[in-house]
Amino acid sequence: MLSSPPSAAPPAPPSPDEDFFSTASTSTSSDSKPPSPSPSATATPIPQIPITWPDGGALTVSWVTNLMRAFDWASRAIPPAEFPSVLPVGVFDKLVLAASKILHKEPNCVTIDENSGLGQQSRVVVVGDVHGQLHDVLFLLRDAGYPANDRFFVFNGDYVDRGAWGLEVFLLLLAWKVLMPNRVYLLRGNHESKYCTSVYGFEKEVLTKYGDSGKHVYRKCLGCFEGLPLASIIAGKVYTAHGGLFRGTVVTPSKRSKKKNRKVVHNPAVNSLILGSLEELAKARRSVLDPPWEGPNLIPGDILWSDPSTSPGLSPNTERGIGLLWGPDCTEEFLKKFNLKLIIRSHEGPDARDKRSDLEGMDVGYTIDHLVESGKLITLFSAPDYPQFQATEERFRNKGAYIILEPPHFDTPIFHSFEAVTPRPKVNPYYDFEDVIDSDEELDLVSMVPDSGVQLPTA
Repeated sequence: MLSSPPSAAPPAPPSPDEDFFSTASTSTSSDSKPPSPSPSATATPIPQIPITWPDGGALTVSWVTNLMRAFDWASRAIPPAEFPSVLPVGVFDKLVLAASKILHKEPNCVTIDENSGLGQQSRVVVVGDVHGQLHDVLFLLRDAGYPANDRFFVFNGDYVDRGAWGLEVFLLLLAWKVLMPNRVYLLRGNHESKYCTSVYGFEKEVLTKYGDSGKHVYRKCLGCFEGLPLASIIAGKVYTAHGGLFRGTVVTPSKRSKKKNRKVVHNPAVNSLILGSLEELAKARRSVLDPPWEGPNLIPGDILWSDPSTSPGLSPNTERGIGLLWGPDCTEEFLKKFNLKLIIRSHEGPDARDKRSDLEGMDVGYTIDHLVESGKLITLFSAPDYPQFQATEERFRNKGAYIILEPPHFDTPIFHSFEAVTPRPKVNPYYDFEDVIDSDEELDLVSMVPDSGVQLPTA
């Protein structure tokens, strides 16, 4: 097995348009066809490795695309334990530090508008769950076009777990974020947490790839997860978040005064659940990965874990044991209140939708779950042929999808469905996929909370 590139002088970094998928069988988007590989290409070009941090720390498009080629090459040519020969720990540290400094300064809900450079020549690409499926992410970036001054990207979280290349996916998206911080926006998913990554493979993946330095690398990733924003507002018309909507605080007057000393109830009874506001979202505490789901941490928990329903109203998500279920009336209320036209959320793949008779299946990478007077609620899932490892012989064979939003209003979704890149390189799973639940249900909530003596809510 090839363990390192030849000692000859490495090739020059690729240009942004260079095709580094020459040996992969790529799928085509339903709306656009990528250029065919060069007929003369017989193997994936070997990138410049090991990756070195650029002098002065300023990334370039060539550096990022070489990183993408390096990860693609390594996934096919070397065992996971030799990953540090491609990306040394020192370079990992610099990349994550640079990205974390940017992410931690961003608000809970990032705003993408004319002040961010959004103009009438711009496009916004919205991406759902990708779950460590490196080769599909590489295809998506090529198919949609790399981030550029006129091309924004919003990723809705769940970069890691279940797939075998969560580390590579997360790092290459961090590289794009560092290169173009005002064009690439990385939101947090429920799998960007200590609990999920310990169950669904990412922690073991990191320990396998970095060996003695694995615990250090894993801790740095968790620290970076803490900085990921929770939601975005695009052109003042589109709200995106991983799970979706969230509850608000219930303010009840104290008996001592109708105006002063009001009590703020953060964990209200079921019959007092109300939709939260963007102002409450802005003040929420996102910096704890697996907090007790009460107080100021309820909003992040809802945003990351909630699901839509066809039944009206707002209720606890008893199926997951965390977050909320919200009906079409709540979607209408949220859109109307904040003058929005579209909600794009993710969070549910084909395995989750297979268990829900009230909503459409995730066959083509997206569903329109609510169609109301003020607009739409869309679920977007960008991991085709998911999950990578599956206990049953019959696979879902779902397509993935991404959405493009175009001027003048950026509120009409253009869907691009695509099939999985095949064949995937063979690799062992990093979690016991035969024993874990197929979708994020019946969670062991106790293990999500550090020893704090705090009692978890029952719903």
